[in-house]
Amino acid sequence: MVEGSSLRADAQRNRARILDAAEAVFAEFGSRASTEEVARRAGVAIGTVFRHFPTKDDLLAAIMKRLLAQLVEEAGKHDLFAFFTHMVAQAAAKKTVVDLLAGSGVDIRLPDAVGHLEEAVGLLLEQARAAGAVADSVRLPETMALLASLCQGALHGGWDQQLQARTLAVIFTGLKHDRPAPRRQAGTPEPPIRTSTT
Repeated sequence: MVEGSSLRADAQRNRARILDAAEAVFAEFGSRASTEEVARRAGVAIGTVFRHFPTKDDLLAAIMKRLLAQLVEEAGKHDLFAFFTHMVAQAAAKKTVVDLLAGSGVDIRLPDAVGHLEEAVGLLLEQARAAGAVADSVRLPETMALLASLCQGALHGGWDQQLQARTLAVIFTGLKHDRPAPRRQAGTPEPPIRTSTT
């Protein structure tokens, strides 16, 4: 019995090492990274990688699922604005987070895991609205879209901390206020007053 438990523990350690190595390798080389390089960095045989993850898509899916779980856990530690700040900082330093939110180009479907992240962000949004920190008109789809867009910008634009802070300040200001009715430009005639014909 002890021997079986030991084997299971070894397998779990190998799996964790493979995922750690794969996360670093895919962050460095993107989805074109080789499984052989993952095995080399994990210090295991290529057969061990394939036993745990028969295909590269299986490996990528496992990385993304673990990252999503970590993001859900992080969301529980922050309010909405702090979570945005944390995510943008992570995106500026770590490509896998951006791949996670924007898609890696590989057809991997994790609806349950993504759903958990949306639920976590949705809870933060509800709390922010209840506290009056975010306008009632702000909904989850645009919040998730902003989060993904900001993360992409931070990565591809090489944002430093000052630019991150200034950009987030603009976004946060927009989230706090309902959009006013559009102003009528000078010289534009007033709309006609409709009168009842009955």
